[in-house]
Amino acid sequence: MVTQTSQTDMGIGIAMVFSVLTLVSAAVMLGGPGQLTKAWGFAGAMVAASLAVVAVQVYAD
Repeated sequence: MVTQTSQTDMGIGIAMVFSVLTLVSAAVMLGGPGQLTKAWGFAGAMVAASLAVVAVQVYAD
């Protein structure tokens, strides 16, 4: 009996998008003009990195 499976790389693609967003947010955190801007950069980097990990886990086989 042959079973057919479907495999997608959507999790990797979404993780790459969130990884780029993480890098942009980290750059804002490092080069932001004020303390509040640096805090938002840190928050954005943490959220985007978490979502990158979740995307890989959700779309894993």
